[in-house]
Amino acid sequence: MTVTHEVVNQAPPLTGFSTADEPALLEALQREGAGWGVPEVAELGALAGSEPVQEQARWAEEQPPRLRTHDRFGHRVDEVEFHPAWHQLMTVAVEHGLHAAPWADDRPGAHLVRAAKFYVWSQAEAGHGCPVSMTYAAVPALRAAPDLAARYEPLLTARSYDFGLRAPLGKAGLIAGMSMTEKQGGSDVRTNTSRAVPAGDGTYRITGHKWFTSAPMSDLFLALARTEEGLSCFLLPRVLPDGTRNGMRLMRLKDKLGNRSNASAEIEYDEAVAWPVGEPGRGVRTIVEMVNMTRLDCVLGSAAGMRAGLRQALHHTAHRRAFGRELDQQPLMRSVLADLAVESEAATVLAMRLAAAVDRSHAGDAAEAALRRLALAAGKYWVCKRGSTHAAEALECLGGNGYVEESGMPRLYREAPLMSIWEGSGNVAALDVLRALTKEPAALDAFFAEVDAAAGADRRLDAAVAGVRTMLAGAADPERAQLMARSLAERMALVLQGSLLVRHSHPAVADAFCASRLGGEWGNAFGTLPAGADLASILERARLKSPAGGAE
Repeated sequence: MTVTHEVVNQAPPLTGFSTADEPALLEALQREGAGWGVPEVAELGALAGSEPVQEQARWAEEQPPRLRTHDRFGHRVDEVEFHPAWHQLMTVAVEHGLHAAPWADDRPGAHLVRAAKFYVWSQAEAGHGCPVSMTYAAVPALRAAPDLAARYEPLLTARSYDFGLRAPLGKAGLIAGMSMTEKQGGSDVRTNTSRAVPAGDGTYRITGHKWFTSAPMSDLFLALARTEEGLSCFLLPRVLPDGTRNGMRLMRLKDKLGNRSNASAEIEYDEAVAWPVGEPGRGVRTIVEMVNMTRLDCVLGSAAGMRAGLRQALHHTAHRRAFGRELDQQPLMRSVLADLAVESEAATVLAMRLAAAVDRSHAGDAAEAALRRLALAAGKYWVCKRGSTHAAEALECLGGNGYVEESGMPRLYREAPLMSIWEGSGNVAALDVLRALTKEPAALDAFFAEVDAAAGADRRLDAAVAGVRTMLAGAADPERAQLMARSLAERMALVLQGSLLVRHSHPAVADAFCASRLGGEWGNAFGTLPAGADLASILERARLKSPAGGAE
């Protein structure tokens, strides 16, 4: 065959890097007292950036799970089949403790180190992060039933991925899921109709349906069902202690926009055996412990997606030439890249601060617990909202190359909206900010104590914080408060990000953030930083470094 042309001016494959090669991430570990975890995070980051893992991520996405409701003889089996790449990714995640391992680790900063690992590893493939996250989140909720926790928590925290439908207590390790929403209500779980009837032996029989159950192949589920006392929480296994299948039927798998490597199902319960968790009639209060922990992973997942998109944009523009020079040397592209870098770092420092608050709150720090309650709701709202916009702009930096599946950017783009929808979409998260302000007055004091730690360091930040106080004063009326809930959540997240950047990040990043996001020197799209922004310093901080320490 005649060679018609030579392939030139294309970026080489981006492999052999480390997703942990990020100053903001490593600085946070050291700053928050978890420096002992840096080698572990670096090891996992190098694995995430390796070519074999990138291939596993591709296969897991391109060969999504399949539902087998029956075997060849007509017996009901309700099994989900995965490509081997999925199990390889899950094995690494569990063996490195990304699931519930921190609950069995008494080292200071264990939850922060776990968050950093989740952040670097989910940049390889985000879908399998769902069951990993839910397993992490299940433990604090399950502790509302001490007898059940004593039996199952050691297996939930074990670093063994043991896939397959078998009696839970006979396995080397367990994965947990959550089963809440129903067709008629969605986020309004108060409308749930699934019923739980006591069986007389300490167990209940649940009959009903669930509209959207992610990771239906999990071993255990925390499920909501209605009892005589009201909506209650239960532990429901896929396989009963005697080895028989529980009455949990997988009706179909969802055909989703993104998160395609992970199975999500519509299910029906047919007198499924379950054990009560927490007080009867207080199921929402019990399971909200799980919801709050998965919300942290939503923030981490969005921040991870931003970093992955930024990395691809930096790599492509460093190797692609147009109009006589590399794209990343052209002023307008540099402004876009720097703007993406500022957004990414702001998301990362906030995610790490929230993870540190988890460590401190579970160590008994009431102020940190209050801060986590409010800041997590605001952070979940804003960071997850920004994820989709960031992914679209990062994709555009690659032009047509970014629009084709082989680039990996469409997968990143499809995944981004999930973080904003999962565990409470935008309105739910914004209203949760109002709920925290109303029900936990200490949360606002803790929030301002954190933000005011940077008082006087930047006039634009000071003015923005004063503006938040004014907004809060105007939100006394409940109806008005709802109308301004999104604006309030946004501004609270922004001033918290600004305070963290001013105190802990590179001055160029902090200055650009305060000028644009807080000071009004910004347009309505990325690439509109003020003319005086130090683009060179921002980009140098954001770039991958070679093993020898030089910039890419």
